[in-house]
Formats: sequence, C-alpha cells, structure tokens
Amino acid sequence: MSHESLLAFALFAFAASITPGPNNLMLLASGAHFGLRASVPHLLGVACGFLILVASVGFGLAEAFSRLPWLYALMRWAGAAYLLYLAWRIATAAPPDASRRAAARPMSFLGAVAFQWVNPKAWLMAVSAFSTYIPATSGALVLLGAIMLFGAINLPSITAWAIGGTQLQRLLQTRRRVVAFNLLMAGLLVASLLPMLRAAHP
Repeated sequence: MSHESLLAFALFAFAASITPGPNNLMLLASGAHFGLRASVPHLLGVACGFLILVASVGFGLAEAFSRLPWLYALMRWAGAAYLLYLAWRIATAAPPDASRRAAARPMSFLGAVAFQWVNPKAWLMAVSAFSTYIPATSGALVLLGAIMLFGAINLPSITAWAIGGTQLQRLLQTRRRVVAFNLLMAGLLVASLLPMLRAAHP
C-alpha cells in the first residue's frame, strides 16, 4: 500500500468518523444526559463493535456483499427501520423527573457493540473502505494494518462527540429545553439516514 493510498485512506477514515451519524448523535445525547464517565461503556462499545464490523468486512463480508447485493440491502433497510424506532423513542421520551433520572442508564457496552450491526452508516463506512481504498486482494497484514488504523482514527473522533455532549449539560436545565433537545436529536438521527439510504450498493 503506497503512502498516497495510506493518506487517502486515513483522510477517509477521519471524515467518515467525525461527521454526524447515528453513533455520533447518540453519543452526543448520552454525554448531554448522563455525562462522559457514565457514557464510557457506550463509547467503548461503539469503538469495539465498529472495529469488529470493519474486520469482518475486510476479511470476507465485502466479498459476500458483492455476490449477494440483496443481503447488503436487507441489512441497510433493517438498520434504517431500527434507527427510526430509536428516533421515535427519543422524540417521545418525557423529560425524566428526579426518580426517573436516577434510574436512567446510557446504552451498555454490549448494546453498543450489537448496534453496529444494524447501523447503516457503519456498514457504509466499512464496505466503502474495502471497496474503494483497500483492495480485497491485499495481504492479511495490509488488511490488519488498515483495520487498526481505522480504529485508531475512529476512537478519538467519536470521543469528541461524547465530550461535546457534556458541554450541553448546562443548557439542559429546564423541561422545555430537554424536550427541544430530544426532538432535535430525533430529527437529526432521521436526517442522518437519508444520504446513507441513497447510497449505491457496493
């Protein structure tokens, strides 16, 4: 893999990781509602789950999708349906009172890992990485290096969104603001699906 190809791949990984998407928007909301420390399991679950997904695509799933495009379409639409459900839950969630706030919990580590498999943006990122920048014929060491580089870029990118959420906590001190924030997050989550659903099959 040439230096130019490596740089192009790194820039793609950064742009794909830092731009808004389901993971980043949910981490922003988690940071705002629960704080950074409580959101760490969610954060690490996203990072680990995405790394597992990228590795799976790099070592074989991309080839399966090229032979069975309906399978990729099925995963994408199933993920979109689940994200619409999450957006509805967020939009209709009542601002918690003191007792509900104490009982509320952010997404768990395992929940965040599992979520990557129904996250359309995560699939699009992983498939695009290995269909555009890293050929399927690359050796195992090249694939492994690309996967680790993607993970190393992705983790600080998504962490920035969780930290950003914590900066919003001071603004969410009233019921009206919490309702407005939840509606905004739900709307952005739905909006994040549109470019992914218009994307071509791999």
